[in-house]
Amino acid sequence: MSEHANAAVLRGPALEGLDQYDSVTDVFHTAVARFKEKPAFSCMGKTLTFSDLDRLSADFAAWLQHETDLVPGDRIAIQLPNVLQFPVAVFGALRAGLVVVNTNPLYTEREMANQFKDSGAKAILILANMADKLEKVLDKTDIKHVLVTQLADLHDVPKRWLINAVVKHVKKMVPAYSLPSAMGFREALKKGASLTHTEVKRSADDLAALQYTGGTTGMPKGAMLTHRNLIANMLQAREAIGPHLTNGEELIIAPLPVYHIYTFTVNCLFLMETGNHSLLITNPRDLDGFVKELKGLPFTAFIGLNTLFNALCNRDDFKQLDFSKLKLTISGGMALTKAAAQRWEQTTGCPIAEGYGLTETSPIVSFNPTDAIQLGTIGKPVAGTAVKVVDADGNEVALGEPGELCVQGPQVMKGYWQREDETRVSIDENGWFHTGDIAILQDDGYIRIVDRKKDMILVSGFNVYPNEIEDVVAAHPDVLESAAVGVPDENAGEVIKLFVVSKNSQLDEKTLRDWCKKELTGYKVPKIIEFREELPKTNVGKVLRRQLRDEEPSKTSSDSHQ
Repeated sequence: MSEHANAAVLRGPALEGLDQYDSVTDVFHTAVARFKEKPAFSCMGKTLTFSDLDRLSADFAAWLQHETDLVPGDRIAIQLPNVLQFPVAVFGALRAGLVVVNTNPLYTEREMANQFKDSGAKAILILANMADKLEKVLDKTDIKHVLVTQLADLHDVPKRWLINAVVKHVKKMVPAYSLPSAMGFREALKKGASLTHTEVKRSADDLAALQYTGGTTGMPKGAMLTHRNLIANMLQAREAIGPHLTNGEELIIAPLPVYHIYTFTVNCLFLMETGNHSLLITNPRDLDGFVKELKGLPFTAFIGLNTLFNALCNRDDFKQLDFSKLKLTISGGMALTKAAAQRWEQTTGCPIAEGYGLTETSPIVSFNPTDAIQLGTIGKPVAGTAVKVVDADGNEVALGEPGELCVQGPQVMKGYWQREDETRVSIDENGWFHTGDIAILQDDGYIRIVDRKKDMILVSGFNVYPNEIEDVVAAHPDVLESAAVGVPDENAGEVIKLFVVSKNSQLDEKTLRDWCKKELTGYKVPKIIEFREELPKTNVGKVLRRQLRDEEPSKTSSDSHQ
């Protein structure tokens, strides 16, 4: 009989050490002091040690303090892919007491304008490749200080010149832009090096990051993550994953984007605190380049998600790599399929441990113990975390019964930025965060996700809200109405299917998809478009997305059983 047999609440072990750090900058200083000359981050052949990271982030903090009017608590947007500038900028900003607004580099102008305006960001560090988009929206934001960086800015000469020239002139990846008041990131660091910075003391309840998530109204919301939230989750990750790693000895492959809360917490905090070395993969979509980069490396851990595991296991060059040192593979960001997990283990000899988390929980809530992985579950609650499931009326339901998953713990966000009403809906008076995911708590202490309460679609680990897509589609002059739903996909977990009622019989998929591409990031663009005469609705005229979604699996299952 399990200890959980009659419990309606599952609890992780006690969380220790939460009072050893006041802020993320304390974590940073401790790591730097312990692991000085150890490698911290590598990217495209260049490595920064912990002391390099300390020096460069201090230079950036000094520039922010002397050359701008930013004060502690102000927001700075960082819009970068996986490059060395990211950790430098994050820790520099935090040392100056600023709040980091992580921004997806693939965002369209509309998405950028929304996020910058909502966060009230006063400064931005952006990759030159996206600067043309910033130029078009800058006047719609409160941004006063613009820093632009090129891909290889932290590399040494001549490699820096070579990479930056190829990106700009050969691959034509930097569209022309005009931002007269912008400063180059290298220039800011150079200036900062001649100035002294003052470490800004932040308390545990101060904001460290605004991390945007999709909003049910179609507009993303900023989850307010405090220093305490991020430290708690770092310690929880250390407790769940750490025993399998040796401090200061591991090489971890980090292909997932650093602006995503998953990589942000795991690579920039937990793995840094334990002195381990993260290899940042700038463009994991370039699988040829990615596999080439892994050749000959004695990597010991790999952090990925379903789509990537599948894509890599399909490649002969990947299968030929040396996996003898690989002892930990973590999946997060989206549901892991059994097929992908099995293929990965067959290919690499290393099983995948799946976790579960949300932007609002910094992100990790639960994790599969690596010595007792239960495929198809999201593991057990991490230290200091309690979970329960409730029915539609908010009553706790018994083990084995489905209900909405609720989470309580020090990693639960402070609330949504400037959205008190939505905060009250999500976090109840007892501090339980209502996830919107339907789960079953098993009597062996593991958790299984069975459905999503919300209409949110999860494409390769990214939240997509149907309302946002439908809003964009509705603006097309030939569209009468539409509905976006997620349909199962072997690679991405889900892809977006759009149902459209058109006023013009000539309207085709390509035209509509091109229309979406102008306003939406790639992963939000509908993969499948179906034209219909009408859409199913409630008696008050609300489109029944669930009905459309439910039709899909039955189509596929009836196809597969023929």
